[in-house]
Amino acid sequence: MKKNMGTTDKFIRFIIAAILLIAFFTNAVTGILGYVALAIAAIFILTSFVSFCPLYTLFGGSTCKVK
Repeated sequence: MKKNMGTTDKFIRFIIAAILLIAFFTNAVTGILGYVALAIAAIFILTSFVSFCPLYTLFGGSTCKVK
């Protein structure tokens, strides 16, 4: 897997994941929507750690700086 995520993108994903996790664990979001938020948070965290987003590959995007 070739990296296609820059540091700003990873930072934004971590912030969004933290907000979704806080909303889930404080019961601000419940039910099916809560589980969807939890799944999205997990995906954002995973893709941030590996610096690879499969959707960027499908659409030909990248937020990595060219070296």
